[in-house]
Amino acid sequence: MKKFIALLLLSLSLFFCGKKNHEDLYTIGIFQFNDAPHLNDVRKGVIQALWDHGFQDGVNIQLEIRNGNGSTPEVQRIAQEFVEMEVDMIVALSTPCLQAALIATHEIPIIFSSVANPYLAGAGRSSQNHMRTVTGVASRGPIRESLMFIKETIPGAKRLGTLWTPSEINSEFYLELAREEGKKVGLEIVDVPIVNKSQVLHSAQVLINKKIDAIYQISDNTINESFQDVGNVAGENSVPLFGGFLLSTRLGACAALGWDFSEMGYTTGEMAIRVKNGENPADIPIQSMSKVRIHLNLQAAEKQGIEFSDEFLNKADEILKSEENSQSLSDS
Repeated sequence: MKKFIALLLLSLSLFFCGKKNHEDLYTIGIFQFNDAPHLNDVRKGVIQALWDHGFQDGVNIQLEIRNGNGSTPEVQRIAQEFVEMEVDMIVALSTPCLQAALIATHEIPIIFSSVANPYLAGAGRSSQNHMRTVTGVASRGPIRESLMFIKETIPGAKRLGTLWTPSEINSEFYLELAREEGKKVGLEIVDVPIVNKSQVLHSAQVLINKKIDAIYQISDNTINESFQDVGNVAGENSVPLFGGFLLSTRLGACAALGWDFSEMGYTTGEMAIRVKNGENPADIPIQSMSKVRIHLNLQAAEKQGIEFSDEFLNKADEILKSEENSQSLSDS
């Protein structure tokens, strides 16, 4: 009996010691809006940066990773959960997550990524003048360059179609930017709004019937998660489809200009490390991506009646030529 009690006391002691050590770890709450491919890449990039700099989950840091599954109320609940958990840092991946974090706390450091316009979301006024607890990586896409690319690829194009999500301020921002830049190069933007990802397939079919010359799908979290539906509709109707994020060429787009979101996540992770190591977020300027990459899908282009110039073929950072050499997102 005495031996049993001794073993019990030892087990309890080890349990509570382990719990204390676990709670003593620097805790980072990471959350994303949904399972959009670009957000998954950003998250992986953040974690890779932490790993490469010697920070491992459960060893010398604690990662609390959450997914809002496309629900704004759920994203807000997660942000509040992080505050109640007293995490040491919040990493917000997407505009809705940044907005939720800003509402939930003004004390816990917030590092954001994949946010098209952080100033519109409330993070501050400029890259240097921002909230004292906030910094991160802005992801405003190369809209003008993309439209110029489409114009050069389809010289006779006049009307481009796109879907957008009114509940995402980043989507509205991109739509207005596309309209503004489109006017400068003689392109009219025809839009169809959606409420949630279940409407993407039907809305893409509606868009096809609006006498458009091509689809230029602006990037937003809801549509990116269901981009395959847009790709299927474009392929079935032989309508050229240009994506707003690089991975869209693996989902049916013939071409896409944009940022490497893994690289974006890695940069975000390095900023998080600087804050963990004692730097004040207020002293770290908000960063932006600079290297525009070009991805092409030649099989999709052939189906959609598109032929790329040698100039663009030579500039491309990735060229998919057939289904055999095109990896699925789960494998890439």
